[in-house]
Amino acid sequence: MPQQTSTSEPSGRGASVIENTVAILRCFSPDRQELGVTEIAPRVGLHKSTVSRILASLEREGIVEQGSSRRYRLGLGIIAIAGPLLADLDVRRASYPILQNLTAETGETSALMVWNGAESITVEQIPSAHEVKHTASLGSRYGTAHSASVQVFLAAGDAERARELIAAGTITELGDEAAIGGYLDKLAEVAERGYAINYGETSSEAVGIAAPVRDHRGETVAAILIPAPMFRVDAPTLERLSRSCVTAALKVTRSLGGH
Repeated sequence: MPQQTSTSEPSGRGASVIENTVAILRCFSPDRQELGVTEIAPRVGLHKSTVSRILASLEREGIVEQGSSRRYRLGLGIIAIAGPLLADLDVRRASYPILQNLTAETGETSALMVWNGAESITVEQIPSAHEVKHTASLGSRYGTAHSASVQVFLAAGDAERARELIAAGTITELGDEAAIGGYLDKLAEVAERGYAINYGETSSEAVGIAAPVRDHRGETVAAILIPAPMFRVDAPTLERLSRSCVTAALKVTRSLGGH
């Protein structure tokens, strides 16, 4: 299972109020759910008084809220904003019953991932019934090179775009040119095989399997992901999970009019 990444670039002087607001919201993530003004200010490159004013406005709209510690966290208002987008996301609607069946069949968590041009994002998930399982919050973003879903999305594009993301530091955990060259070869294999595997490459305790979902134009618009604990996935199980993942992705593809 790939490690989660969340990036926030400092806004800098001259940025608009909207740009500064977005930069502040991007500071929050599943592993940084509560933040204070003094923590946010250096992350976004703004004075504490400016951050405080923006947060106060967001709090009035319910987009952020303060806990007992007076630190801020995202509020339910942000769900109301994102709700129409999620409800109209055809691939999310089409995948939900298929993800339910996939989790029932495999016993492992299943998730739907989409690509924002630089990161893989969790937009739907059916958790495993096992006590030990791998799950992620909706909206979790991944940019580690060997993440199964990241491999699927990069394999669907051209090598030059992958190089650009690696050079920019958006795609992480690759070192020298030899490692990058080997990774690009791996992406070509993923494209040919039709699915990607992350067998303990980003975490020694986790396995990730992902397969592409394509629309009626043949473009990869999402990926089905099965994340599972390493101790439950031996070689035969890996093969079985891979088949199930590909089959589920094909079902979603067909429901979108793809082939």
